Amino acid sequence: MNRQSGPRRAGRTVAVTGMAVTTGYGHGVDALREGIYSGEPAFVPVTRFDTSRYRVGVAAQADAGLDLDTELVLLTEEACKQAGLSADERAGAPVVLARHADPEVSRLPRTEQESRPISDTAQRLSAACGLGGAGRTYINACVAASAAMADAAALISTGRHDRVVVAGGHLVDAESFTTFNAGKALAPDGRLRPFSAGRKGLLLGDGAGAVVLEAADSRAGQRPLAHLTGWGMAGDAHHVCQPHPEGLGMARAIGAALDRAGLGPENLDYVNAHGTGTPYNDAAETAALHRAFGEHAEQIPVSSTKSMHGHALQAAGLVEFVICMLALRSGSLPVNSGYLGPDPDCRLDLVLDTPRQRDARHVLSLNAAFGGANTALVVSAV
Repeated sequence: MNRQSGPRRAGRTVAVTGMAVTTGYGHGVDALREGIYSGEPAFVPVTRFDTSRYRVGVAAQADAGLDLDTELVLLTEEACKQAGLSADERAGAPVVLARHADPEVSRLPRTEQESRPISDTAQRLSAACGLGGAGRTYINACVAASAAMADAAALISTGRHDRVVVAGGHLVDAESFTTFNAGKALAPDGRLRPFSAGRKGLLLGDGAGAVVLEAADSRAGQRPLAHLTGWGMAGDAHHVCQPHPEGLGMARAIGAALDRAGLGPENLDYVNAHGTGTPYNDAAETAALHRAFGEHAEQIPVSSTKSMHGHALQAAGLVEFVICMLALRSGSLPVNSGYLGPDPDCRLDLVLDTPRQRDARHVLSLNAAFGGANTALVVSAV
């Protein structure tokens, strides 16, 4: 599946004009930038709920009292202000949302649950920020945010909207901990070690954010932060939890994203991998990169920043998308933390020890989810 550069498909260029994020490092892009490039993971003892019954008690938790709905409004406001959207421009921009279900609602009687659908969050967010109504709400696990961005980019590229606001959020809660603990997926040594020998599992993390996507020709005075030049989605149809061991679906998603961007693997300067630190996922993702990149697979720098900010589930794609823009704008590639040594199933050019200086032009963000869902986003410098 080695691809050569070619002409970009017809359609309007999609610009990123605003971004805002909250992670275990705190509120704001600056906090994330400082944390990621420090190389110090954000994992701390969880104080939001009692972890004594779990095999591990740490996560990349932000403030214990954080309210997700409130944070989403704050972040969406920040992103829209950075983009410089007028009231009229906001009113024409729908919001699409990637959202973790509210655990409080899940404990209500069924009749009350049905009266409080998760889609209400997008409607409330749209009203609070003066946006043009709620679009889809994505709950498809770890590809929710990246799938939302891909669909938003398609709406813009094809001319159906001039701009779309994409927001997403997940906060570490007892329900998520219970699920991953029961599946023995949490790393008992308290470190997430992507693509490393001796990796033992994932760790969860808080994540919320918003980005403004616009057609690059939609208004005067626009100041793009980056361009979303390619996107692809594909399924494995292999197993309800495990990825295809040969990375078939992810490789197809990568190929579609590169084709849309008019790029070959030789044009990529960095891959922000899904990299959960689990044996199955990391080996399958490595296989996908070799399948998609061919002879270039061990020449492109790779890291999984989940090793520092944790796995933010439905918000993972949005947090990592912002990190890709930071890599483009700073000329520095973040490290793959927690590395203990090489694994023969993970033959990649990992960014280790310290950030790697590189004047990147095109970077790739990857995500995968239970059920065999895979997404790939190509982010390019302006």
